[in-house]
Amino acid sequence: MTEWSVTEPVKLAPADPVTRLRVRVVGGAVNVVGTDESTARVEVSEIEGPPLIVTQEGSTLTVTYEDLHWKGILKWLDSKAHRRRAVVSVAVPAGAEVEVGAVTAESVISGVRGRTEVRGVTGSTTLVGLSGPVRAESVSGALEAQSVTGALRVSTVTGDVTVIEGSGSAVRAETVSGDMVLDLEPAPSGAPPADIRLSSVSGEVAIRLPHPADARVEASTTSGAVSNAFEDLRVGGEWGTKSITGTLGAGSGTLRATTVSGSIALLRRPESAEDPTPSTTGPSTTGSDSGPDSDSGPGSGSGSGSGSDPASPASGKVL
Repeated sequence: MTEWSVTEPVKLAPADPVTRLRVRVVGGAVNVVGTDESTARVEVSEIEGPPLIVTQEGSTLTVTYEDLHWKGILKWLDSKAHRRRAVVSVAVPAGAEVEVGAVTAESVISGVRGRTEVRGVTGSTTLVGLSGPVRAESVSGALEAQSVTGALRVSTVTGDVTVIEGSGSAVRAETVSGDMVLDLEPAPSGAPPADIRLSSVSGEVAIRLPHPADARVEASTTSGAVSNAFEDLRVGGEWGTKSITGTLGAGSGTLRATTVSGSIALLRRPESAEDPTPSTTGPSTTGSDSGPDSDSGPGSGSGSGSGSDPASPASGKVL
């Protein structure tokens, strides 16, 4: 085993091949990028507080503190945290497995084909171009996944979840009060049918489906509003529980979304790739609180425009 104790900015180049990376930091940021090389490169550009311990044991590379452990990281809000900060960048073989734990630190992971697992407390997490299975958990930090083609499973308490250009065959997302915005692309040719399952307690859910869409849809909310841009789907319920159900295309895939008090909006991607804005001219569906041509968001039962940011779920428009 090779070990380094890092107390100041440094660049390290472990000589042995790496198939697994584990990073756990407090404060600052973690940046992980997949490369075509078989070895890894580590740069610590900022560090305050106790030393970071970098070890390579076999093909596993670890960057962490002695007292920060993976299993308890989501509960790690120790008073010592405010006295620590580290900015760590790691170039790792693209096929490696990656585990990142971040307490009050931002995480960015890109270009990795292996399994990726991220646990965060308050910092944001950004996942870009990952093709392996992904699992991300956060307490209050926002989670954003862009061009992720592997199976994606995310959960937060209050953090928002955003999926951009999502084309993975399986998406699982859970929040308590965080909002969800999903912009889905058609699955690649030969890929299994999409299986998307979303649930929230009070967070709003906005989903923009590709054109043409191909899924069985079951979406329901106990007391929230609903908005539907697809004439092939039925909106049921006028008081209390509301639902959007039906089949789009051949119904090969599955879309299920549930909330308690959060609103749900199903939006349509434009038919033309050159058209940057979603279609908003479809017929309104009876029973919907805000039809597909409404500027009000899924959380607005009055139908009045709110003037909010068009990327927000509350505006009824996605991206």
